[in-house]
Amino acid sequence: MTGQPVLSMRDVHKNFGPIEVLHGVDLDLHAGEVLALIGENGAGKSTTMKCLAGYQPPSSGRILLDGAEVTFGSLHDGEEAGIVLIHQEFNLAEQLTVEQNIFLGREVLKRGLLDKAEMRRRSRDYLARVKCTVDPDTPVSRLSNSDKQMVEIAKALSRDARVLIMDEPTAVLTNAEASILFDQVRALRDAGTAILFTSHKLGEVKDIADRVTIMRDGAVVHSGPTSEMTEDDMATAMVGRDVSDLYPAKPGVPPDAPVLLKVEGLDVPGFASDLSFELRQGEILGFAGLIGSGRTEAMEGLCGLRPAQADRIEIDGQAIAIRSPSDALDRGLCYLTEDRKIRGLLLDKGMRVNLTLQALEKFGGMLIDRQAEEAALTRAIDEFDIRAGRRDVRVGNLSGGNQQKLLLAKVMQSEPRILIADEPTRGIDIGTKQQIYAYLRKLTHEGLAIIVVSSEMQEIIGLADRVAVMRRGRIAGMLDAGQITEDTIVRHAMGVGADTSGRAA
Repeated sequence: MTGQPVLSMRDVHKNFGPIEVLHGVDLDLHAGEVLALIGENGAGKSTTMKCLAGYQPPSSGRILLDGAEVTFGSLHDGEEAGIVLIHQEFNLAEQLTVEQNIFLGREVLKRGLLDKAEMRRRSRDYLARVKCTVDPDTPVSRLSNSDKQMVEIAKALSRDARVLIMDEPTAVLTNAEASILFDQVRALRDAGTAILFTSHKLGEVKDIADRVTIMRDGAVVHSGPTSEMTEDDMATAMVGRDVSDLYPAKPGVPPDAPVLLKVEGLDVPGFASDLSFELRQGEILGFAGLIGSGRTEAMEGLCGLRPAQADRIEIDGQAIAIRSPSDALDRGLCYLTEDRKIRGLLLDKGMRVNLTLQALEKFGGMLIDRQAEEAALTRAIDEFDIRAGRRDVRVGNLSGGNQQKLLLAKVMQSEPRILIADEPTRGIDIGTKQQIYAYLRKLTHEGLAIIVVSSEMQEIIGLADRVAVMRRGRIAGMLDAGQITEDTIVRHAMGVGADTSGRAA
């Protein structure tokens, strides 16, 4: 890319207390270009973006705008200069409407009064550009995560940004929604906007980015045209090791392996109906299907997290009733939530408190044995390779991958025999994915039975010994090892070749 960059970093360092997380980062953003910034969780991507946008000041080094050094005192200063950051965590006021969020702090006035008609017109226009059909009067708290992401993008469009910085914009989007987003990204690029985005989906990087910059351990290790790198090249540069064997080998489940979990006629009102399946010791059973097919709600109902009823549920051949999450835990059935930030972890607390919260009875009665908790944390840090500068770090300051490993360690404190892992690798890098896949397979070798719910097709294909495909709240097909292909899963998910009884075939 020739010509002067719109926005640059030169030898930027960033410290949090005594810990340096960026080590002399150089980066250039050009008008009419999409630059992908990729790396493992904890590589420094989000910190780099926040420094560029004014959200966090560099500890040393320079930020250049049109070749001139600038200092942003806040995110507002960055936006005033035409630099808009879409956070990985939503930056929306939940109790305000969509329209109010889009114009918050930048309200349109007419004769000193709010021009509601004009703001309504513009809101509908911005939402239409990202093909988002939500009503501008809808409170944000009522929106799905994917709709919230599209509102964030519509809000960014309203800023007329010269530089648009997008931190994991597709993490909560369906493939169709991601396609709409990338159409908008291309239109903005063609209109001269400089765009920086991160994604753990390397196929997206190949599809949308003109150049790619790769970070590892707080430093840039590669920068160049995307066309010159394969996905394998990018993955290897990110983690510093070969990740071509992403999924562990499937040893196969013996036909006489005992059935640990048997479910007959599970109903979760409004979400899932008449689900029946078995789960054997040492098996990973994948649950696939389109967004909205009822996979998550079915598993939450099974674990007592939402109202549900079943004709029969058996664990180890004994009929049981699960009316609450504690009932499930008492019987060795644990659920790993898909939403680690809201429902899985206390982000303002430390790692020790989070790790032991679900299994406090192991660490004392009225008085908690802090020494035992610290010993458990030491084991978890070692076993799950949790990378934190300090043991007392706030969990909210950990990278997404380290948060996910801590969440998995927390669930395993309950010593489950049956684990339901819902989107276990959402929003984490390929190196951490490889670690989690290996750990899940290790658990099956130790005799656990696992259900994996995932919207990533390759994850289901690579991990699962069998696959249950859901459609409209029912199991449309149960695929054995030799039947697990992308085509077969898609056909069942779309209703072509589905078992019309709604039960496992």
